[in-house]
Amino acid sequence: MLKRTLTFALVLLVLNVAGARVAFAKTGAEKSAQFAEKVKTNLLKLGTGEAARVKVKLRDKTKLEGYVSAAGEDGFTVVNAKTGVATAVAYPQVKSVQGNNLSTGAKIAIGVGVVALIVFLIVFHEVVRED
Repeated sequence: MLKRTLTFALVLLVLNVAGARVAFAKTGAEKSAQFAEKVKTNLLKLGTGEAARVKVKLRDKTKLEGYVSAAGEDGFTVVNAKTGVATAVAYPQVKSVQGNNLSTGAKIAIGVGVVALIVFLIVFHEVVRED
């Protein structure tokens, strides 16, 4: 009985170890490079020009606010709208970024919503007026 229990326990232990997988954690450099790539992708989607407003926090705790005047493979340039000072930023320097640019689709949706609201109000006003 004891021999059978030990054999069963040994079989379970072997099956447990056989099913285990080795997982390697990403290094800080890999995480940083992955985040920098994400920032680059999002900024390229945001675009450039005075409508591409951003708030950027850098790893050295510097805060930038303004618009993206240029975006490339290695970095981007933020221009402070009030002072006109341009600051070049490399993607790996970025800790966080917030963009405020509406896409064309969003602008169209807002316009359609406003027109639909106006039409609804006119129709509602006419129906109430008839009563």
